[in-house]
Amino acid sequence: MKTSARNQFYGTVSAVTRGSVNDEVSLALAGGHEIVAVVTHESTETLGLVVGSAAFALIKASWVVLLVENESGAPLKLSARNQLRGTVLSVKRGAVSAEVSLGLEGGAVITAVVTNESVDTLGLAEGSVAVAAFKASSVILGVKD
Repeated sequence: MKTSARNQFYGTVSAVTRGSVNDEVSLALAGGHEIVAVVTHESTETLGLVVGSAAFALIKASWVVLLVENESGAPLKLSARNQLRGTVLSVKRGAVSAEVSLGLEGGAVITAVVTNESVDTLGLAEGSVAVAAFKASSVILGVKD
């Protein structure tokens, strides 16, 4: 499969919470991570998303927000449902923006595109710890034919 989405994760559906229009689908990934997606009920049925089925999640790098812990180390609180903690593997700067890749436990990598100013403000550098956050509605789910 080839897509323009920089972030592609393969996993197993671990939960489906049905709603009248939208469903919440949880995808368990290697390393103990979980991604939650909100998709229409019709999409859940069309894709055959049930607990135990294989699926993949696509997230564009521009939909990912990066955060760092404050000095107190208190848990981060924000409305973005998905928060994946990782270690910065690389920072590739351009004229205005940078591509920042985080290595997650279990070997997965998530990439975000942020401004160079954000890289500096957050102190993002190889080896530093950051959290990649994105909304459940920003996740595109798919299955192999």
